Amino acid sequence: MHLSDNPATPARPAVSDWIRRAPKAVLHDHLDGGLRPATIVELAEECGYTALPTEDPAALAVWFREAADSGSLERYLETFAHTCAVMQTREALVRIAAECAEDLAADGVVYAEVRYAPEQHLEAGLTLDEVVEAVNDGFREGERRTGGRITVRALLTGMRHTDRSLEIAELTVAHRDNGVAGFDIAGGEIGNPPTRHLAAFQHLKRENCHFTIHAGEAVGAESIHEAVQVCGTERIGHGVRITDDIAEDGTLGRLAAYVRDNRIALEVCPTSNLQTGAAEDYRSHPIDELRRLGFRITLNTDNRLVSGTTMSEEFQHMADAFGYGPEVFEEFTVAALEAAFLPLPERERLIEELVRPGYAAL
Repeated sequence: MHLSDNPATPARPAVSDWIRRAPKAVLHDHLDGGLRPATIVELAEECGYTALPTEDPAALAVWFREAADSGSLERYLETFAHTCAVMQTREALVRIAAECAEDLAADGVVYAEVRYAPEQHLEAGLTLDEVVEAVNDGFREGERRTGGRITVRALLTGMRHTDRSLEIAELTVAHRDNGVAGFDIAGGEIGNPPTRHLAAFQHLKRENCHFTIHAGEAVGAESIHEAVQVCGTERIGHGVRITDDIAEDGTLGRLAAYVRDNRIALEVCPTSNLQTGAAEDYRSHPIDELRRLGFRITLNTDNRLVSGTTMSEEFQHMADAFGYGPEVFEEFTVAALEAAFLPLPERERLIEELVRPGYAAL
C-alpha cells in the first residue's frame, strides 16, 4: 500500500515559512513514537534486533506511517514494538532523547513535554531509575546542542494494561526535581478504564504532583468523565470524544461544560486522530468546533514518526482546513504553556519572552 492509497492519510503538506518560524509548544509527544528512522536502523544493528520490516531509513519511515493508518488504536500501538526494541540501553536512550530535543527545536518548538513508559525499557537490565536518568540526561544534552532554544521536560507513563502505575507514579515523584514534570497513563483504552489506576492518581494528588490522562480517543465521554471526576486529571490526552456530550446545536452537556469552564486542557493530536479513527479527515475534525465553543485547546504531534508529522505540519493542516492564521496558533501555543506542568514564573517567562515576541514578529 502507498500512502496515497489511504484516504485517511493526506500527503504531507508544504509548510509555509511563517509556520516554520512560529514558536510552538507541545504537551503530547511520545518519545518512542518520534525516533529518527536512521537511528532505529543503526541501533537495531548494534543490538542485534532483526525484526525490522526494512533497513532502509526512508522506506522504514513510510512503513511506520502506513502500518499506523488502520483506523484502529490497537493496531496503531503495535508499531511501537520496533522502536521500544532499540530503546533498551542507557546509550540508546540518551541518544534518542537528545535527538528528540534537537528535532523539536529545529521545528520551532520552544517548550516540550515528552512522555514515555519507563517499564518498557528494562529488557537489557536497566532499572526504572536508570531509565529515567538516561532520558533526562539526553534531554539536557539536546537542550545544550540547541543552544538553549528549547526546554524539554519528561512525563512518565504508566501502561493501562499492566499493574505498575503506582510504581511509576512513585517514580515520577522521586524524579520531579530532575526534569520530570508529571505522570500519564497510556495504551489501549478499551477494557482499561483510568479508574483501574486510581491508586496512582491518589498518590500523585497526595504528593502535589501533576498528571494527565489519555482519555476520549477510542472510548467516549465516559472515559473523560472517569479521568476528570474520579481520577482528578489536570489535562486530557486527546479528549476529542468530549463531542459525545455536545448536542448538534452546540449545547454542552454537564461534563463538557465542566471541562470547558474549568479550563481543563485538551491535548489534541489531529493527524493521530485520523489514523486511529477518532476523526475522518482534517476538515471534519472537532478541533474547530471545540475551539469556537471555548475549550482550552492545545495542538500536538502525538507520535512524529508513527504519524509522519511535525508540529509545523499539524499547524499547516489546521491552516489549510480552517483558515487559521498566526493569531489562532498563538492562542494554541499560549494555551499549551498555561497548561504546562511548569512553575508559573517559568510559564510566564516563556510566554512573554519567546511566544508573544515571536508571533508579533510574524
